[in-house]
Amino acid sequence: MFVLLLVALTSGTLAKGLLGDAGIGWHIRTGDLIRSSHEVPRVDPFSSVMQGHDWFAWEWLYDYVVGTLHALAGLNGVVLLTGFVIALAFALVFRRMMALAAHLPVAIVTLLLALAASTIHFLARPHLVSWLLALIWFDVLERFEAEGNWRRLVWLPLTMLAWVNLHGGFLVGFALLGIYFVGTAVLAWSARNIAEKAAARARAKAIAITGVVCALFTLANPYGYQLHVHIYWYLSDRFLMDHIDEFLSPNFHGMPQKCFAVLVVLAVVGTAGARKKITLSQLLVVLFAIYTGMYASRNIPVSSILLAMIVAPQLSVILKEMAGSREVSNGLRGALARFDLFSARMSAFDAQMAGKLWPGLAVVVLLWACAHHGWIGSSRVIDARFDDQRFPVKAVDYLASTDLVTGRHVPLRGVDDAIFCPDRWGGFLIYRLYPGQLVAVDDRHDLYGTEFLKGYLKIVHGESGWRDALSETRAGWALVPAESVLAGLLGSDSGWSVAYRDDVAVLFRRLG
Repeated sequence: MFVLLLVALTSGTLAKGLLGDAGIGWHIRTGDLIRSSHEVPRVDPFSSVMQGHDWFAWEWLYDYVVGTLHALAGLNGVVLLTGFVIALAFALVFRRMMALAAHLPVAIVTLLLALAASTIHFLARPHLVSWLLALIWFDVLERFEAEGNWRRLVWLPLTMLAWVNLHGGFLVGFALLGIYFVGTAVLAWSARNIAEKAAARARAKAIAITGVVCALFTLANPYGYQLHVHIYWYLSDRFLMDHIDEFLSPNFHGMPQKCFAVLVVLAVVGTAGARKKITLSQLLVVLFAIYTGMYASRNIPVSSILLAMIVAPQLSVILKEMAGSREVSNGLRGALARFDLFSARMSAFDAQMAGKLWPGLAVVVLLWACAHHGWIGSSRVIDARFDDQRFPVKAVDYLASTDLVTGRHVPLRGVDDAIFCPDRWGGFLIYRLYPGQLVAVDDRHDLYGTEFLKGYLKIVHGESGWRDALSETRAGWALVPAESVLAGLLGSDSGWSVAYRDDVAVLFRRLG
């Protein structure tokens, strides 16, 4: 499972999509700044509009890692890291399913559904780390609730120390802690056996203490408690939450969303059919995963992972019970019994293939390829680059090679030379042109804030007042999609002239 995913994500058909989000560009350049200055940035260096304003680079540790990998192996190294994290996460999900005696075919189907649902965010971005850490936290809390070994909880504060500096998704960890605290607290309240009541109380206390320690550990970031205030402000801003695509509820016309919907249905069937066997904590996790996945598209991958780890074992139990139930017809009971036997044989075969040799070998081979610019012998197995049909690659090549004022091959620098572009392209321009040129906007929406983004939406939609809003960005250039409303408006505006055009983008220069 790990090897197949790693190869597909780094050198297969899925590799191209990992660089489908331009945000990785400013992450890489932030990592470069950290490496050169040996400190985490506190003011924005990339935007002509926000330059010098306070900026929370809350994913600085991820930025440092990808910046270092990029310096060593270019985009190939970034894509390899991304593929490794995704492959490891889903390999661990599969391992968790099998450890709980899930039927192998059931585990594979459930895993494929979770994989397909998660492709919505198969992108080189720090949120992938939250996928991995969320499933690790779930596994630790599940084992602790089952065994009562408090030593397992020691791992949670240690991982939180890294999580809070890698991605804002560390809040998921506290949600899981809260769920398992409620589950054990309710058990302590409802248990009739004195020993069970005492054990549940001890577990609830251990989880509560762990939560307090983890909360204190979150202060170990470059911004202290101010990071928490900033995250609260960001997530509670209704305008931002209602206008940023990934925070909107999913559109179930897409394949990833449909796969998530199937997982939700299977979760309902699994919890209803095995309601005496599922714990309260697991039921709360299912409800949490369904709610968060329905609330925002960006939550679908973590929700799918959590659902898959609960659904597969539950469905396997239901199928096994049906195979031995007299209430089921003889034909169906026989088919289920044969399925159960087939699953057992497949699981035994899968166990024989277990080991770390092949995964380790795959990683070593791909590292070798990265160290040799993606080549193994005469074959190029990794060729990571931004898609020139999605991003203005050719237009930026033109910008990077020519000073459009003097014709010299010297990059521009200054507020008046900044480039306005769609926010989804900003990170790509930062990656290619910084520090030679600044952008007016990129996808760091928490930096720009509501008021600026209202003006930005006027510009890109061509609404009343768009000229004034564009003037306020103080951009000397505008790089916009070729078929966009803004391209048409600027093309007919006497204050702008076309400097470059291709099928993807048009570059305009402000006159006067």
